[in-house]
Amino acid sequence: MIVRIMGEGQRMLADSHFAELNTLDDELLKEMEAGDGPGFRQTLGQLLDKVRELGEPLPDDALEPSELILPSPDATLEEVRAMLSDNGLIPG
Repeated sequence: MIVRIMGEGQRMLADSHFAELNTLDDELLKEMEAGDGPGFRQTLGQLLDKVRELGEPLPDDALEPSELILPSPDATLEEVRAMLSDNGLIPG
């Protein structure tokens, strides 16, 4: 699956990594619902770091459609809330 981090580019991730990412996504959703700004900021950073760690960067000139788009590291709670579905940022 191709994942885009806004402002950073795309990474190719194996489907096998999504259980681990979903755990962080679930925590992020709980923090957002509780209005926990510091917790949200920390968990968003952990989620993006995990995508960077597990994903293989695509070349900057690659024009592949992103199957998942994640917010930039400096996104606000309100900006991320606008991107959410009922399941969080990551489907499933």
